[in-house]
Amino acid sequence: MATATDSSSFAEIRNRRGVGFSLIISSVLFFFLTINYGWRQAALFVVGLTAGIILYHAAFGFTAAWRNIVTTGRGAGLRAQMIMLAVTVVIFVPLISQGEFAGTSLRGNVNPLSLGVVCGAFMFGIGMQLGGGCASGTLFTVGGGNARMLVTLVFFIVGSVLGTLHWGSWQNGPSLAPFSLLENYGGVGAIGISLIMFSVVWFASAAYEKHRHSSLSEETKPAFSLLRGPWTLIAGALALAVVNASTLLLAGRPWGVTSGFALWGAKLGSVFGLDVSGWAYWERAGQAASLDASVYSNITSVMNFGIILGALFAASMAGKFAPSFKLPMRSLVAAVIGGLLLGYGARIAYGCNIGAYFGGISSTSMHGWLWFVAAFIGSTLGTRLRPVFGLA
Repeated sequence: MATATDSSSFAEIRNRRGVGFSLIISSVLFFFLTINYGWRQAALFVVGLTAGIILYHAAFGFTAAWRNIVTTGRGAGLRAQMIMLAVTVVIFVPLISQGEFAGTSLRGNVNPLSLGVVCGAFMFGIGMQLGGGCASGTLFTVGGGNARMLVTLVFFIVGSVLGTLHWGSWQNGPSLAPFSLLENYGGVGAIGISLIMFSVVWFASAAYEKHRHSSLSEETKPAFSLLRGPWTLIAGALALAVVNASTLLLAGRPWGVTSGFALWGAKLGSVFGLDVSGWAYWERAGQAASLDASVYSNITSVMNFGIILGALFAASMAGKFAPSFKLPMRSLVAAVIGGLLLGYGARIAYGCNIGAYFGGISSTSMHGWLWFVAAFIGSTLGTRLRPVFGLA
């Protein structure tokens, strides 16, 4: 019979192996990318690794933050997101206005205000509560050893492919033209209006929390360790702003996650005879090129690999990498449904919590705010549905 000491020793060995495995694979992939795809692609992989470490140590999930507002009335997570967005907007606007940096053209994520954004974000909001994570959250929890989130990721990919199948139909639906605060009000105006909007959300969240609890929750300040964690939410927010800014400078556009899932699904489907090349989504020049090229040449995929490996490293350094495959059936069903909604919703809504919400709002695009409202409503419904599947 195993003793507590035996279990502790086994956990220590498992976490040491996790650290070693993540470092070896990351090093090999870094040099592979540098040699075959250039320093920029390797640098973006490092940005992904960094994002994985930040997301894990700060426990910076969008899903729990939004759910807490509904279930406990606590809004610290949402307020941290507003700080993250405010810092990123201040960085993004001058760079996007300049249009170029060190020979790289820079553009924001600016898209139409469409029915697809509303419906897709609403689906995504439900999906992230049933699936247990958003796009970035799914990746860092998979890397951190959450076996259930691996199920969510698999069906996130399936849903993404299904979304590309119907993408053309949603594009032809009702929509308003893209609206950018930067293009319409200039840099100072765009930053000023954005900061006002962030302040409204911040103070509304604070007022609601005080109404429920009479005072705001105070985040405990843990003993800080850069590599072992944990980090505070504010530290995570500021660090993720730097991650998105770094992505903009290196890739020429904001951070994204879910287009990589669609690509993985399409490539895997081709092995089994699925031909997506005639679908409207994949007929666009950039997507068609991704289909024909190696997945390692795809910026989003490389960064996603980095997030998973970074989270594995962070979880192992923290001594918390402990996968468990004992999953209740109702929880698995929720992961399947949630993953499908996440993938499909993200594809028709111009992205996820990272590409549409974080990237869109930081680019001063109003479609990002529309996504936020629709996704939050969906998240609220998803939170109410969680007990049906035995989820707290």
